[in-house]
Amino acid sequence: MKEYKREDFRDQINKNKWKSFLLMIMIFIVFVLFGYVISQAFDPGYFFIIMIFAIIFSISYILISYYNSDKIALASVGAKKASREHHKQFYDVVEGLTLASGLPMPKLYVMPSPQINAFASGRNPENSVICVTEGALKKLDKNELEGVIAHELSHIANYDIRYMTLAAVMVGMISIVSQIFLRSLWFRGRGDDRSKAIFILIGIILAILAPIVVYLVQLAISRKREFAADASAVKFTRYPPGLIRALKKIKEENQPENKVNKAVAPLFFANPFKELSSTHPPIEKRISILQRM
Repeated sequence: MKEYKREDFRDQINKNKWKSFLLMIMIFIVFVLFGYVISQAFDPGYFFIIMIFAIIFSISYILISYYNSDKIALASVGAKKASREHHKQFYDVVEGLTLASGLPMPKLYVMPSPQINAFASGRNPENSVICVTEGALKKLDKNELEGVIAHELSHIANYDIRYMTLAAVMVGMISIVSQIFLRSLWFRGRGDDRSKAIFILIGIILAILAPIVVYLVQLAISRKREFAADASAVKFTRYPPGLIRALKKIKEENQPENKVNKAVAPLFFANPFKELSSTHPPIEKRISILQRM
């Protein structure tokens, strides 16, 4: 009977990638709907200028962050380059997993923190980094550390950073357009605007709600990518118990990390802040899914 309840890691990966794609479509639909309402409330030419400005500003900002994501993330947590002498097991685990997965060797860093955690960054596998906390190196055995590192390598292999950057671009554009729209209402004349009043009202509602909605969708996308990375980690290690034990240790210690900037929190293996509006799914749910693989 138990065999029917088991879930293949390949199915889990494909299912979560498909759900992530649908969530991205939802963000795009909100963006287009908001754009249509603004075009009805204002002259089309004015709307065109707003959209061009928002797109150029958002993409420029995100591209700078994207190409320097690894440097920004490492500097924000005070990470130092790992030493093969002092972090031999770290190097051995990563080298073994990269050989098994066919991925290039990432640069390795260690973050000064007693919490069990890790993150990956970089725009592609050739320019990637993996950073683990001192707590992870001290508290996890080889199999547990292997599960955590495999999860981070999965983010690199699946181009999750590129995917989340695209989501951030779209969320950023909606937020900027919302702010421009709300501020521009102060400069509108009192002429023949009555026929457009309904669209202005809808625009105000969307300008307030759209950034909140797309932010929640972005959180949902991030959670789906975490499930996919867990499944990919099983693909690399073929040993779910290692990752399960690591997650259980993280759950037991329940130690928040106050030194981490909230902007880089989505990169981490587990949410550093233990808060409800998390970019990560509940640890209990991750363990439950892994136990069925």
